[in-house]
Amino acid sequence: MHATSEFLPTALWSGKLFDGQWQTGASAQDVIEPATGTALGQIAMTDPAGIAAAASTAATAQRDWAAAPYETRAQVLRRAAQLAEQYNDEIVEWLVRESGSTRLKAGFEAKVNTKALHEAAALPSRSIGDVLPSEPGRLNLARRRPLGVVGVIAPFNFPLYLAMRAVAPALALGNAVVLKPDPRTAVCGGFVIARLFELAGLPAGLLHVLPGDGAAGAALTSDPNIAMIQFTGSTGAGRKVGEAAGKHLKKVSLELGGKNSLIILDDADIDLAIANTAWGVYLHQGQICMATGRVLVQRSLYPRFLEKLVAKAKSLKVGNPATGDVAIGPLINAQQRDHATKIVADAQAAGATLATGGGYQDLFFEPTVLSDVGRDNPAFHEEIFAPVAVVVPFDTDDEAVELANDSEYGLSMAIVSSNVGRALKLGERLRTGLLHINDQTVNDEVINPFGGVGASGNGTSIGGPSNIDEFTQWQWLTVKGEAPAYPI
Repeated sequence: MHATSEFLPTALWSGKLFDGQWQTGASAQDVIEPATGTALGQIAMTDPAGIAAAASTAATAQRDWAAAPYETRAQVLRRAAQLAEQYNDEIVEWLVRESGSTRLKAGFEAKVNTKALHEAAALPSRSIGDVLPSEPGRLNLARRRPLGVVGVIAPFNFPLYLAMRAVAPALALGNAVVLKPDPRTAVCGGFVIARLFELAGLPAGLLHVLPGDGAAGAALTSDPNIAMIQFTGSTGAGRKVGEAAGKHLKKVSLELGGKNSLIILDDADIDLAIANTAWGVYLHQGQICMATGRVLVQRSLYPRFLEKLVAKAKSLKVGNPATGDVAIGPLINAQQRDHATKIVADAQAAGATLATGGGYQDLFFEPTVLSDVGRDNPAFHEEIFAPVAVVVPFDTDDEAVELANDSEYGLSMAIVSSNVGRALKLGERLRTGLLHINDQTVNDEVINPFGGVGASGNGTSIGGPSNIDEFTQWQWLTVKGEAPAYPI
C-alpha cells in the first residue's frame, strides 16, 4: 500500500520502528487490514531494552529542546499541521485500511488531528506562570516547566487523534515523547505521526514511535527517564498502568472506558432523537470510549422510538469501507467480535429482546438493537465496543438520573429534549466528565478539557486549557537583590 508515496512509502517503514530515524526492531508483526485479512506490510516491535534506550536518548535530547526559543517549537508544530493538511487523503486512506474506519469517521479523525497540531502550535507562546504576592524586595514567581520525557500509550479505535492529542502538546511544551501505539494500528496511529514530525524538522531523539506488547508498556511505566504516562484505553488495562506508574512515582493521566447514557425525554423530537442515537451508537462500529452504551427512553415515547431505531439499524449498510460507501465497517479483530457476540447472547439469556441484528460475517457485525434491557442485565453494565444499541425504558426524570448514574463509569452523557431548562436541571445530577444537552455522547473538539470520573479516568483531563497543566509541572522561583542575613 502506497509503495510509491512521497509521504509514507512502504520501504521507509516496513519492518521498522522510529527513534528519530527508521530502525529495525527486535521482532516484526504483520499490519492486517481487518476488512479483508490482507497484510499491508510489517511493523517492527520493540522490547523493554528498546524502551530503555529510547527513554535515555529522549531525556538527553529534551534538555536542548526545552531550552530552545519558543518560536522554534511553534514552527515545528505549525509545519507538522501544514503537512497533515497536505497529506490528508493518504492519512485518511491509512485510517480506513488499517483501523477499519468508514471514510466519514476517518475524515473526521484526520481533521481533528490537524486541529490538534494547530492548537498545540499556540502553546509555546502562552503564558506559563504567575507573579505571586510577596514582601518588598523579593520577586515571587510560579512558573510551569516541562516534565521531561512523556510516555504515551495509545489505543486502536481513534489511533491517530488519541495519540496526537498527547504527543503534540507534550512536544510543544518542551517535553520529549516515547509513543507506544497499539500494534494493530501502528501505522495510522504511530508512523503517520513520526513522519509528520520528521518532515516538519523535529530534532532527532525527541520523538520515538515504538510499537510493542504489554512488556514494552510495563517498561515505560518503570523506566527512570520517563516522567509521566498518558494512557488511553480500557479501564482494566488502565488500572494496571496506574498501579505500575504510581509505584514509580510517575505522573499519570488515564483516559479509560465508558458506559455512556443518552437520555431521550418525552418532549424530544423523535426523528432528531433517532439521528443522535444512531450516530452515538454506531459510529466506528461502536468502538469509541464515548459511544452511547445505553439509550434511556421515556416510556411514552418508547414504542415509536424503538420501531424507528430498528428501521434505522436495518438501513445501515455494512461492508469494506475501502471499497464502498458504508456506514458500518469491520470490528478490529475476532476477539472484539466474540466479546460482543457473548454479551448479546448473555443479554438475551437475561431477558432482553433482540429487536434486530446480533449476527456477523467475518469481522462485520450487524447493527444490533437490544430492547427491554433491565438493570440486572449484563448489557446494561458492560462496555460492548460494538454496534449494539442497548435500549432501556424509564418513567420519570428521577428514574432517568438513577439509571444513568448506575455505573462505575462516568465519561460522557447526553440529553435530548425540547425543554433546555428541564434537561439542564436533570443534567446537574449526572456523574459524568462530559455532558451534552441536545446532542449525543460522542463529542471532542480539541479545545475542550476531556476526562471522565469514576472508572472512566483518574480525575485528569487532556485537551484545551488542561494541556498546560497536564504536560508541565510547577516550579516556585524567588529572586532577591542579595541574600538575607538569617539570625541563626
